[in-house]
Amino acid sequence: MDAQTVFNLILRILIGTDLNAPLGLPLRALTLFGLWGIFRKANLKGWKALLPCVREAQLGVAAGREPEGRIAAMLRGGAIICDVVDVLVTLLYYRRNGIERDITVFDVVTVVINLALIIYQIRIYLGLIEVYGRKKAWVLLWVVADWIPAPLWGWLKKYQPQWTTAEMKTDASTFFSSSRAAVLDQGLTVNLEERTATELFQKKYLLRDIHMYIKPGRMVLLLGGSGAGKTTFLNAVNGYEPARAEVVLNGRNMYRNYKEMQYEIGFVPQQDLMRGSDTVYRTLADAASLRLPVGFTMAQRAERVEEVMRIFGLMPVKNSLVSKLSGGQRKRLSIAMEFISNPALFILDEPDSGLDGVMARELFQQLRQIADQGKIIIVITHTPDRVIDLFDDVIVLAKDANRTGRLAWFGPIADARAFFGKEKMEEIVRAVNRQEEGGEGRADEFIMKYAEVQHV
Repeated sequence: MDAQTVFNLILRILIGTDLNAPLGLPLRALTLFGLWGIFRKANLKGWKALLPCVREAQLGVAAGREPEGRIAAMLRGGAIICDVVDVLVTLLYYRRNGIERDITVFDVVTVVINLALIIYQIRIYLGLIEVYGRKKAWVLLWVVADWIPAPLWGWLKKYQPQWTTAEMKTDASTFFSSSRAAVLDQGLTVNLEERTATELFQKKYLLRDIHMYIKPGRMVLLLGGSGAGKTTFLNAVNGYEPARAEVVLNGRNMYRNYKEMQYEIGFVPQQDLMRGSDTVYRTLADAASLRLPVGFTMAQRAERVEEVMRIFGLMPVKNSLVSKLSGGQRKRLSIAMEFISNPALFILDEPDSGLDGVMARELFQQLRQIADQGKIIIVITHTPDRVIDLFDDVIVLAKDANRTGRLAWFGPIADARAFFGKEKMEEIVRAVNRQEEGGEGRADEFIMKYAEVQHV
């Protein structure tokens, strides 16, 4: 194998150039030196500028364009794989057999990956320009000769990222509540410190600092824009995706007693998983065999199935196939399947999806009746204002400056309206949504305001 070719490949992978490029090594060294300084100014680890793929992800973080950085990192990884395969095929096949290399589909794929990488690099550079408060014309220099702006921005005091001085005044990313919710014998207590994930060697906070106590008999609306962490929060509460948290339902720790308590929480997803070829009765009977205690007799299970069908108005369609049910009937059946074990906590993700106003209201009225039996109901819905009179409390999750889901409000509906200065729930969501998402961009303001209220 050609040692010179392999050495050049290693250099291209590590720093993006090789010995064949005139002045390639010193210019690339200047770029990496500059990125090291930029990462340090962004409170990131400077040495990560030396790691392929990681440097793209880190530059995205420094530029406030983290999603673009992750994609650029994956594209860089794809480009590296293409480079390695290209060298191996050339050495082991074309050169060994004395065949002249032609353009292949593989070469086209390589070009497409590199073009996509350039596009995402431009997006990242534009974000970096915005963070540093510079003119957009700088993007041309970053694309054509990044070895010039990188060391200037990275090491000269003249070039400073604006967010490092303004962040502490305006965002809630470093502002946390010291108030933990009380753990009582009845009701739901959630003290969530953090829920994290690792992406491209970097710890990412999905949720942080969420504390609340929900009394029995409360019907609670869960609000938040896209990416605010609503589903992640619900999965942490029901134990499906545990967080660094304490979740206590009626005096028992959910995480410590998950196997014993899993049927004390009913979770109804947006899409049902029922078999269309089963009847309504068969569907509920199967649910009863899975969810009811082993000590229940056949007669007791049958009695519970009949009781649940009466509660949800399913007796008239008892022997109908699931595939023949209307949208509203399918929703009621989905809820009935979870209700069969008589859970203390009900969680529903968009139960009114696909239903008209009348059918949706009837469904929520049934949920209100369940809550009035001493159950806790938590609901996500994208049309909250048409049924808001049926709810007691609202949870508002919002993304802080670091795009981490945080608690911007928990409490009664009327108090939420006064807190946000908004009458409608949809207006509250717009208030905390980022401006690029069509919102007012006031998430940090309300996160800090709510944390301060909790301290009082």
